[in-house]
Amino acid sequence: MIENSIPLCQCEIGDNVVIESMSIKGVMRRRLLDLGFVKGAQIIVLQKSPLGDPAAYRVNNTTIALRKEESSKIFVKERT
Repeated sequence: MIENSIPLCQCEIGDNVVIESMSIKGVMRRRLLDLGFVKGAQIIVLQKSPLGDPAAYRVNNTTIALRKEESSKIFVKERT
């Protein structure tokens, strides 16, 4: 984890953040990279289910739902 970054799962609805790093390995990492989850990509938190899992995020004009298991391994910082 990079200093001043937080896991994506801790972001609130409406937050606009930028990916700093990911600690996901294997097939899931490849899938996320293919979907645009790369360092420097902008993410907007769209909504969360009532229990907070899964949550919907917008990346590259695409809406993607991720479980907390995955979003807790994506580290982001506030967009400046």
